[in-house]
Amino acid sequence: MEVYRTPDTAFQDVPDFPWEPSYAEVADPDGGTLRMAYVDAGPAGGPVALLLHGEPSWSFLYRHVARVLTERGIRCVMPDLIGFGRSDKPLHRADYSYARLVEWTRELVLDHLDLREITLVGQDWGGLVGLRLVAEHPDRFSRVVAANTGLPTGDVDMPEVWWQFRRAVERTEVLDIGRLVAAGCVRPMAEDVRAAYDAPFPEEHSKAGPRAMAGLVPTRPDDPATEANRAAWAALSISELPFLVAFSDSDPITGAMAPILRRTVPGARDLAHPTIEDAGHFLQEDAGADLGRVVADFMQA
Repeated sequence: MEVYRTPDTAFQDVPDFPWEPSYAEVADPDGGTLRMAYVDAGPAGGPVALLLHGEPSWSFLYRHVARVLTERGIRCVMPDLIGFGRSDKPLHRADYSYARLVEWTRELVLDHLDLREITLVGQDWGGLVGLRLVAEHPDRFSRVVAANTGLPTGDVDMPEVWWQFRRAVERTEVLDIGRLVAAGCVRPMAEDVRAAYDAPFPEEHSKAGPRAMAGLVPTRPDDPATEANRAAWAALSISELPFLVAFSDSDPITGAMAPILRRTVPGARDLAHPTIEDAGHFLQEDAGADLGRVVADFMQA
């Protein structure tokens, strides 16, 4: 497997992200290994929040959330998915699959870090991956915060705005990562923050992951990931794990999933589900401190 590794110098000007990365080796399908990056912040003995990002961001997205959580005594583990952030980036779109993204994350979180009593906070692909882990390994999790995410099976069509996004990332000659993140926010983004989202991808050929991800979302009932996602829905539909639905008020991509999650997952019933106001798809960027307070209150209730 051909892999790109972003040089450390690319991250030297990233603002407001003081935590040093750690690394673990996860298996690639060719018998080798990939280096997967993560940040482990806050008190080592504190309750664990697993903060999983989506496309095309990286753990930097959770900096405001993590600041609130660590100040409240919560340990934050923030991985960079393979293909993103400081993690290794396979160079061919065919190297990526939904199943591989789940397995790479499982290996880091459950095998290497051996995390238990986890609170999942998943947004975008962080939920697509994280909810699979919750469904398949419920004994490792204590609660869930679903934030602008879902678990598609291909039985229901995606919204047109998502199809526009998919066409853009698959076809454009130069993929502007910072612009894509900024377009998913409703508040203005500073130039140094936008540059931080570009930082993991200093060369165009390193962007195979962001280009591949949209094509991995199940959009038809016979998608390779559909069976596993249906099994995950079946598990979640009988799960009593406390399940908080914390969506923003301005996300045209995943907004329709909020009521489905609230009525389908037993652990979501009888909870007061918040709406994060004045925030778009990337609610961690628009209103990270607000989301952080929601998560901390939920974990410490």
